[in-house]
Amino acid sequence: MIAEIKYNSRKYSIDLTNPIDISIPLRDGKDNVNAWYIDPPKIFPVASDDWVGSVKEGADVNFNNIHFNPHSHCTHTETAGHITETVHSINKHLNQFFFLAEVVTIPPENIGEDFVITKRQLQFSLGNKKRDAIIIRTLPNLSDKKNMQYSNTNPTYLLEEAAIYLKEKGIKHLLVDLPSVDKEKDEGKLLSHNAFWNTAEKLRLDATITEFIYVPNSVKDGTYFLNLMVAAIENDASPSKPVLYQILPKNEEKL
Repeated sequence: MIAEIKYNSRKYSIDLTNPIDISIPLRDGKDNVNAWYIDPPKIFPVASDDWVGSVKEGADVNFNNIHFNPHSHCTHTETAGHITETVHSINKHLNQFFFLAEVVTIPPENIGEDFVITKRQLQFSLGNKKRDAIIIRTLPNLSDKKNMQYSNTNPTYLLEEAAIYLKEKGIKHLLVDLPSVDKEKDEGKLLSHNAFWNTAEKLRLDATITEFIYVPNSVKDGTYFLNLMVAAIENDASPSKPVLYQILPKNEEKL
């Protein structure tokens, strides 16, 4: 199905039949992706007296509890409430869900013991393009990102200068295939979070950060439409399902 949409006074045709899901699903157990020094998520049936919420165990329905942390266990989207005294809800502040986005692939630079994404790399990747969202795929891009155990590994992160550049360029939605845009152990400075959300001045409550995505190698760098969907949870962060849609060339546009 080909849909024609109008966005910022321009018309685009997108292919709705080939959505590209770049989320990492939540799974029970140790094979789930994990960070921030906590136990794996648990998905287990409710047990009450002699009743167990499992069809396999004789119940009429499967009736599971899910114990997890969105920051540690799955693709999630967060608002500035993640780092402010007021816990601003992602469910309240993310109220548009369709954005023009740029997928970029970046090989992190080695600085001392760290691997980082720099302002210069982002400038080279974005150039003069005006986008609402940026989707950063880091190299190497192995499938083990979907079950990586990140605690105490000092993963790649964004330098503060890179976050400032994205803010000044007008990027509202930053998506990364990392557990955080900041260094794992940074004495609580959270430089890139603070810079991107502009906490020192006017707080950007309409800006979001999405972490723990996975962009398959088959997805080419370039411009897409992003559908950024979150669960309706009143919290600073929520599990999310970012989906990309290809933009068709003008000569292929159809209604």
